[in-house]
Amino acid sequence: MNPNNPNPQPTYEDDIKRLQQIVGQMENGQLNIDDLAARLSEAKTLVTRCQQKLTRVEQDVAKILSDEESK
Repeated sequence: MNPNNPNPQPTYEDDIKRLQQIVGQMENGQLNIDDLAARLSEAKTLVTRCQQKLTRVEQDVAKILSDEESK
């Protein structure tokens, strides 16, 4: 995240790192049942956000390639 941004949005990389942390905690049995439910909910949100970011990038790349082909 950019420390100069007053309303920082996590980057794709930030979200992936957090997902990896959650998966690691789950695999290592570090979460009790109450925390597990909360982490699963957080993971679902992170996955959705990552998918949305990837979709936007794919659309941007397709547009750039399309614009290049029409030149």
